[in-house]
Amino acid sequence: MSVATGPNWTLVNGDSCEELPKLDDESVDLSVYSPPFSSLFTYSNTERDIGNCSTHHEFLTHLGYVIRELFRVTKPGRISCCHISQLPSTQATHGVIGLIDLRGAMITAFAAEGWIYHGEVCIDKDPQAQAIRTHAKGLLFVQLKKDRSWMRPALADYILLFRKPGENAVPVVSEANFVGDDGISNEEWIEFARPIWYGIRESDTLNAAVARENDDERHICPLQLGTIERCIRLWSNPGELILSPFAGIGSEGYEAVRLGRRYWGCELKPSYAKVAARNLQTAEGLRKQVGLFEEPA
Repeated sequence: MSVATGPNWTLVNGDSCEELPKLDDESVDLSVYSPPFSSLFTYSNTERDIGNCSTHHEFLTHLGYVIRELFRVTKPGRISCCHISQLPSTQATHGVIGLIDLRGAMITAFAAEGWIYHGEVCIDKDPQAQAIRTHAKGLLFVQLKKDRSWMRPALADYILLFRKPGENAVPVVSEANFVGDDGISNEEWIEFARPIWYGIRESDTLNAAVARENDDERHICPLQLGTIERCIRLWSNPGELILSPFAGIGSEGYEAVRLGRRYWGCELKPSYAKVAARNLQTAEGLRKQVGLFEEPA
């Protein structure tokens, strides 16, 4: 285990199941993260990697330790934003071509640990781009001409929102009460309150290629910065603590620091943690540049 720090962030290279218990009770204002999708993305060959679970049940059991700790460290009345997608099943692995309802399983898993299912956002995806990337049978033009009974819509992303029971002691306000924060306008809220978020560019991510190693078996999928920005602006105040138990290359931390929040993240894989630390340093520099143009409170 190693730790990198900056003025407003901490990045731990370690196992979330071991590092989260070290945090104080009810110390986190908001969590935003994208967990490994039950062996869909394999980042490393260690058994500590939740993505390396051999079955869906094993994956949910392993992830349950993190869900439980997230509940403990989150302040009452505050939100946890979990980014997921449905999972395709394959003939080779599962014996059938179809979908696994990861969304429903995650809602059940969080509820079992005391969380309140608060809502969700569906994030629009480009079906043609997904077909090119995944070669999914149900999205290919050739299948459209061959047998449309196999065709299905593209898989959307979801932000599942879970709220910890209790009263929120510090309101998350939409007024410009904080230096450098303009709040959220009524017009923005109309856009953010839609059940489907359009206009999130799939390419709006930090560069993941520099974190890959020769033995990486599958690609990684950084969460889009635009999605993270909306979550942080909607459900936290400047200066508050944002947490990610699966930091990856630091996307959530990058946005948290850039938007004037504090950040704690944990990443298992050393190469990703190293890149995440660099991205957090970059965000700190961007935040300092913004501060030069802010008027004193």
